Amino acid sequence: MANLHNSLRPSPPSSHSANFTSKLLLLLTLLPLTLATFAFLLQWRGGVTDPVTRWSPDSHNQFPGMDSSPPTTTTTVGHSSSSDCVVVLGRSSSPSFPYYRDWKFDFNSDLKPKICITTSTSAGLEQILPWMFYHKVLGVSTFFLFVEGKAASPNVSKVLESIPGVKVIYRTRELEEKQAKSRIWNETWLSSFFYKPCNYELFVKQSLNMEMAIVMARDSSMDWIIHLDTDELLHPAGAREYSLRQLLLDVPGNVDMVVFPNYESSVERDDIKEPFSEVSMFKKNYDHLPKDTYFGMYKESTRGNPNYFLTYGNGKSAARIQDHLRPNGAHRWHNYMKAPNEIKLEEAAVLHYTYTKFSDLTSRRDRCGCKPTKEDVKRCFMLDFDRAAFIIASTATEEEMLNWYREHIVWTDKALNIKLLRKGILTRIYAPMVSMITNLFSQKLGPKMGDRAEGGHFN
Repeated sequence: MANLHNSLRPSPPSSHSANFTSKLLLLLTLLPLTLATFAFLLQWRGGVTDPVTRWSPDSHNQFPGMDSSPPTTTTTVGHSSSSDCVVVLGRSSSPSFPYYRDWKFDFNSDLKPKICITTSTSAGLEQILPWMFYHKVLGVSTFFLFVEGKAASPNVSKVLESIPGVKVIYRTRELEEKQAKSRIWNETWLSSFFYKPCNYELFVKQSLNMEMAIVMARDSSMDWIIHLDTDELLHPAGAREYSLRQLLLDVPGNVDMVVFPNYESSVERDDIKEPFSEVSMFKKNYDHLPKDTYFGMYKESTRGNPNYFLTYGNGKSAARIQDHLRPNGAHRWHNYMKAPNEIKLEEAAVLHYTYTKFSDLTSRRDRCGCKPTKEDVKRCFMLDFDRAAFIIASTATEEEMLNWYREHIVWTDKALNIKLLRKGILTRIYAPMVSMITNLFSQKLGPKMGDRAEGGHFN
């Protein structure tokens, strides 16, 4: 029995097995410590120059146009307009998206089609640079920037002019004199907007700039031209890959113009600072909704505001570069010799980040000198919501403005949000956020990770 008892007792583990177990435990202990140390080193700002703070070959750590002190000299851009609009040269002390000298885009690529974007802007680098980067990732090769205000200041324009594929055009007296002789300036469809302030004046400038951009696009051998504002991002859903180039490549050759229905940002907080990387919820265009859903949910979708969208609802468009092309306002293109063959995209959209920041209320107020009355604001603004926002920003206290902003713009009712998301009125789109965050990480981890783009890969 003693021998039987001894035979049933487990034998002691071998020395080899014990060594293996010890090494395994040591590895499991060191692995999280190593990862934690690596994460700490990535975030460390001690005497090492971080790639995020590096913006130019000059070895300066300060991002141009982002220092807290105002510039010592000021450049006047063109002559003052006949309107009472005021251009405010605000400044930001912290860049939301630094300019990287390690952007490695192939601007001479033979890939087709070649796409350009034109815009008229007075924004700063913190808005223009992420906007350009995102669209460059989608396949845009050239940008025609018609700048004034902050965008035309020396510190900002110096950076913009240093980026390959970017053409900066300043609003000078010479430019205005040239545009006054242009074809559309003397056409009746645009004349009804002449000599009116603010939004009307901007509409005229955009149209005249688009007319010039067509000529520049043809001279640069572009295939497609798109007019966008710097608070708009294209969303090429429906393409075989997340690429504007692929989307337009699939357009039939007999199509002259492609319409992107607009989706409007639906902010869920009143403290948004960087809309492109903080906003993910959008209200879909009625062109992308079943009619019974749109009409059935209209009241809940507007939340007491004048219209379904706070601002415009007719989308933006891309035009194929061809003879006799002309702008037809800021949202469309036309042709002098024929009616363009136009298609409306069923999945792709333009994401409009409107009133995403509380400060957008006061910035619009500060740009225009209209009286805050229901009659006078009609001189400055085309849209009902813009008029109401201007009056509130001009007459209310800070607390009253914030309450109005929360009531009319911020989507704080989570139950309603979920209901409208399930119905398809609202939708979540994370692609722009991922693009911005991915680039920040790639720059932090090293330039090799940033050497790839379109559809997530640099060319």
